[in-house]
Amino acid sequence: MLTEFDYKLFQFINTAAGQGGFMDLLMRFFAEQAVYLFVLALLIYGCTRSERNRLMVLETAIAACAAFGVSKMWSLLYFRDRPFIGHDVVQLIAHKATSSFPSNHATGVFVIAAVILLNRRPIGWVFFMLAVCVGFSRVWVGVHYPLDIIGGMVNGMLCAFIIHYAATRWSRVNRTLLSIVRFYERLEQRIHTRIRKNPRQLTK
Repeated sequence: MLTEFDYKLFQFINTAAGQGGFMDLLMRFFAEQAVYLFVLALLIYGCTRSERNRLMVLETAIAACAAFGVSKMWSLLYFRDRPFIGHDVVQLIAHKATSSFPSNHATGVFVIAAVILLNRRPIGWVFFMLAVCVGFSRVWVGVHYPLDIIGGMVNGMLCAFIIHYAATRWSRVNRTLLSIVRFYERLEQRIHTRIRKNPRQLTK
């Protein structure tokens, strides 16, 4: 019953694709390139010399590893064909016939959006809405069913909440993460000091 509803919802969304207009271009952007906006955000936060921001990036890295680990486990235990394998679909992007559930794209963008939302509320909502657009676009372009997206969303957000809870409520975990960030900052400072003392090394 659930899979039948899932397929009908997929059809409702996917049949609107393939018209060659602005929506197809926008959905292809969200489906393929928008994920780099999330990566760019993490790089920017990581480059700012803020302990809070770097803790957030470290939280994201740990949560993402956990989420992708769970995703891999699910794909091994339950292989679900992509929509284009057993149905006639409007497929706007190429994709290998890997397991469809849960969506790795949805897992990735929602785990990042959730960690940012937990740490930076206003901008976090922006990334959450971007994540929703990415998930919707993956159905639009014909490579995922809606339940694949929901599965990835739940997986990513749950891992983000668990890691954030551990990082903020368990003092041992918090101290460990802080020590990692501070070790990185000491290493970074040493590199900057060496570069300032020997600027010619940059031109070699």
